[in-house]
Amino acid sequence: MHFASDNWAGVPDAVSRALAEAASGAAPAYGDDGGTAAVTAKIAEVFEHEVAVFYVATGSAANSLSLAAFSPPGGVVFAHETAHVMTDECNAPAFLSPGTRFIGVPGHHGRLDAGELTHALDRFGPPNVHHGRAAAVTITNATELGTVYSPADVAAIGEVVHSRGLKLHMDGARLGNALATLGVSPADLTWRAGVDALSFGLTKTGAWSAEAVVLFTPDGVDDLPYLRKRAGHLFSKSRFVSAQFAALLEGGRWLSLAGHANAMARRLHAGLAAVPGVTFPFVPEANELFPALPRDMVARLFAAGAAFYEWPDASFGDTAGPERTRVRLVTSFATTEADVDAFLAAASG
Repeated sequence: MHFASDNWAGVPDAVSRALAEAASGAAPAYGDDGGTAAVTAKIAEVFEHEVAVFYVATGSAANSLSLAAFSPPGGVVFAHETAHVMTDECNAPAFLSPGTRFIGVPGHHGRLDAGELTHALDRFGPPNVHHGRAAAVTITNATELGTVYSPADVAAIGEVVHSRGLKLHMDGARLGNALATLGVSPADLTWRAGVDALSFGLTKTGAWSAEAVVLFTPDGVDDLPYLRKRAGHLFSKSRFVSAQFAALLEGGRWLSLAGHANAMARRLHAGLAAVPGVTFPFVPEANELFPALPRDMVARLFAAGAAFYEWPDASFGDTAGPERTRVRLVTSFATTEADVDAFLAAASG
């Protein structure tokens, strides 16, 4: 009963086979192999747009380097106050973009609000050397709270961002989950809605380690190779990252795996919602759930071997109360109906 993180899951057989096949023979290093060129072409096909692709080791690196490419001296970057770049990256974005200031903006259920964003940006215009200059906005889809932005949501933010000459970045660590929920194309949710750069993550979807910065505009293309190398994220044996991307992008496998994770989250939500004493701040839209569980239920689940994390209340606009504990439950491509049903049985006592 592993519901702590989609990072806990292994990899599907297709990824294992791809890595094994890539292990034989020799290939040029540092991204000059044919497999990496093929993946760049495949990503361009998937997103229906010319792209520049830069592999990195982690999602945090993808976020940080994307924003570093867009942030000039005195730059200011805006994100939702619960965004990963604000709360869970140990100041890596500021470290890799020295002097950049990051400002958290409120929004309902983890989504940046265009009105609140406009208000925050108004503090930095017209340009004032004492205040710094707005440079970029970053959003996460699916969000850290398990909700999603629709193409219209992204476009509304993109309009605000681009009207001020700024850049829009999307943290797509769970992009597949958002797409599986919405049933729209990758293009519709990214560059067509105004996204300039994407942190394209497949690790949570089923890769061993497959993360990349994807640029939809020429901005940043010249700087990112140097920013990446300086940060120590230029892989020598890029073919092994490419093998994972190729295996997961083939036939839309990444979307199928994300869709399965979402389906298991819906099953888990439906079952828990029927258990007395369990409350939810909102209906989950991807593969993360944040119920408030009775404290004795939490103890019972841990005793039964369930893995999950207790989670702070501050992000949700409500409180679990003294008799309940807020928790985070995450499903993955590897979650089975039996896993969900065992968790529900333990929760029900």
